[in-house]
Amino acid sequence: MSIALTETTHAASSAHPRDIRTTTLANGLLVLTERMPYVRSVAMGFWVDCGSRDESPETNGISHFIEHMVFKGTTTRSAQQFAREVDAIGGNLDAFTGKETICFNIKVLDENVPAALDLLTDLVLHPTFAPDDIEKERSVILEEIKIDEDNPDYLVHELFTQGFWKNDALGRPILGTTKTVSSFTQQIVLDEYARRFTPANTVFSAAGNIDHDSFVAQVEAAFASLSASSSEKLARHSKPQTFPHITLKNKKSLEQVQFCLAVPSLEISHPDRFVVHLLNSILGGGMSSRLFQAIREERGLAYSIYSEMNPFRDTGSLAVYAGCSAENTKEVLRLTLAEFTRLKEELVTDEELDRARNQSKGNMVLGLESSGARMSNLARQQMSHGRFYTVDQITAEVDRITAADIQRLARQLLVSDTMALTLLGNLGTMKITTADLAC
Repeated sequence: MSIALTETTHAASSAHPRDIRTTTLANGLLVLTERMPYVRSVAMGFWVDCGSRDESPETNGISHFIEHMVFKGTTTRSAQQFAREVDAIGGNLDAFTGKETICFNIKVLDENVPAALDLLTDLVLHPTFAPDDIEKERSVILEEIKIDEDNPDYLVHELFTQGFWKNDALGRPILGTTKTVSSFTQQIVLDEYARRFTPANTVFSAAGNIDHDSFVAQVEAAFASLSASSSEKLARHSKPQTFPHITLKNKKSLEQVQFCLAVPSLEISHPDRFVVHLLNSILGGGMSSRLFQAIREERGLAYSIYSEMNPFRDTGSLAVYAGCSAENTKEVLRLTLAEFTRLKEELVTDEELDRARNQSKGNMVLGLESSGARMSNLARQQMSHGRFYTVDQITAEVDRITAADIQRLARQLLVSDTMALTLLGNLGTMKITTADLAC
């Protein structure tokens, strides 16, 4: 068989080699593998390089809906047959939908790779999308939406996101809304599936005890029906605008106030991405972080307090989340802003910087210990950067970061005029103004 249009081999370093190879099939599908001969497992994933932010307002939620629907049966297997066959080979079959990706993945023993590949490819290539199944799954997802709306942690994130990226698909919920999900028909599902599941818009990755050449030959045979003629990359919209805002949502049934304070941040492939990673770590990325120590440990004002990065292909946010009592909300806000100011006015200490570096490097290395993690890492690096960064390359970048770099980026990002604040809870007569966000 004529398989590859292009093929590339990647080695991480002499000290920490990663046996990574890539092959582009004749139909345009990119296949990535990493050989891990010291494990007995193989993880493989079919990644779609689009998600909820690639939906129109009318089809909001369709990516997640399709993810659910492919498990309802194919032209050759029922949903029950899938469950039995996955269990029969001791496999773990899973899927998820994000703002920019959909992934279907399976992990099995190396001896069961052919059976697992057959199951995974059948799942993503031959779904029937039967009208009866669409009706049933619609009800399931509508219940899922209700459950999430009853979860204050989820709800404050959604309220923040909707206001921060207002009138853009990035601000809309991954699950969709009751109105949009209720409108999905078989034809809409078929059309949106055909638009997304094309060779140019997908990546197939695998990691574990596999041989690249023999695996690629199996993948080519399995994906022969995925035609190159339908291979067009989804059109990308322009970078979304972010909106500073203060949103107070009164919900008397809640005991705590859920708190979200955020600023625009860097896109996922920005040259300063490692700097913002360390900045986040120092600010609120762990138990030794400034926010955790100042607000929880020293003053006992909140049980949960942390900061988080949300990077996307062309934008991002850096956000602080907390849950506290209504009477402590303004003090938690004041202390958070004080830490913003300190990061801008004072250099972080050598001890803090070393701790953040070591935390970052430790998380990275520990996060690559399983075949599933490496399979995911292959696909994510390809979709985000179009190339592979080795552990040594990333470590070198992290070690080059100085306290002055942290301060420079803090001054760039932690700006009052760009801030968005969302509060959810029993707020009573609480008032927050832009003056309260000065830092």
